[in-house]
Amino acid sequence: MTIANANTGKEGFLNLPDNAEERIAGHVRGILEALGEDPGREGLLETPQRAARMFLDVFSGLYEDPARHLEKQFSSDGHSGLVIVRDIPFRSTCEHHLLPVVGKADVAYLPDGGRLTGLSKLARVVEGYARRPQLQERLTDQVAEAIWRVLHPKAVLVVMRAEHMCMTVRGVKAPGAETVTSRAMGQWADDAAARAEVMALMRAG
Repeated sequence: MTIANANTGKEGFLNLPDNAEERIAGHVRGILEALGEDPGREGLLETPQRAARMFLDVFSGLYEDPARHLEKQFSSDGHSGLVIVRDIPFRSTCEHHLLPVVGKADVAYLPDGGRLTGLSKLARVVEGYARRPQLQERLTDQVAEAIWRVLHPKAVLVVMRAEHMCMTVRGVKAPGAETVTSRAMGQWADDAAARAEVMALMRAG
């Protein structure tokens, strides 16, 4: 993902400024003041710094290429069956309201008979892309495209299910509403029956 920012590095990811924490803390302090609060009172005295560290943590995916985790590969020993990792938990942040998005991802790919990656690497890819200001639709595409680009499988399918706090705590206030997104690539993009079979396996049990 290319980020439009003066501090964007050559690979399109942000370079973290040395004074990022202090700058963020200053803005949080300003928000508290604009709300009519007193950032100097005991309960809020350390809040700007805590919030700054929180933002740097939850948006840490801006400063890395999550696809790099997939470069750790090993021989498939001829295995050509599909690989599925279900119910990968993820936490992201809605880029429209900066509120949490909490959900689970199902990731499947069909090896080409050559190379596999560690199961935990798939979870790390999900986590890396989730730790950014996101749209669930974009997040789903980024995970699928990274697997397709690095592992060169015959097929990829990513399904994500999540609850968006911007729908729960504000606006329509619809707690429990779940958003489902998917992205299929390769053979599963063109074969609806095969795609349906994989999705059934994702939800089996």
